[in-house]
Amino acid sequence: MRRIRTSLFLLLLSAGTQALSASPGPLQPDPFELAQTPIINVTKKTNIRVVYDIKDDASEAGIGKGLYYVRGLLEAYKSQGISEKNLKISVVLHGPTVYWMLNENAYRQFKHDEFDFNPNEQVLRELLNHGVSVEVCNLTLRGKGWTADDLMPGVKLVHDAYTRLIDLQQRGYAYIRF
Repeated sequence: MRRIRTSLFLLLLSAGTQALSASPGPLQPDPFELAQTPIINVTKKTNIRVVYDIKDDASEAGIGKGLYYVRGLLEAYKSQGISEKNLKISVVLHGPTVYWMLNENAYRQFKHDEFDFNPNEQVLRELLNHGVSVEVCNLTLRGKGWTADDLMPGVKLVHDAYTRLIDLQQRGYAYIRF
């Protein structure tokens, strides 16, 4: 009798183990799996207005840092399917950054080096080609002894940086400071 009970017990145990292995049961989360965080993209896709207030003379990748980040903003919008026709970007340079917009001759005189070149020239052309308005404070320009003839082609003069920045913000431009 004892043998029958043992055999029956083993048979039931074996059937139970097979039943457990056949049904997957609830899935346990993998503690080593990285969570997938959703990325939030822009929702406003038209009539985007941005003004950059650039007054810090800092460099990034060999060019003016503010200009570097304007170029990055254009790429960020492009990667989200926003066309340039839906972007209105103004860059207002004043204070110590105005020399970034000097033409070749004025830049060399400023640097006291007849062989130097303005590393911002190429990025300026790119920004202008993408429809960015690059603007220089006339008060700063005059204060440094320069004139409009000392600027690279395509650069616009504004009366002064602060009233321009205020005007653009009151017209709905998002403000970014550099």
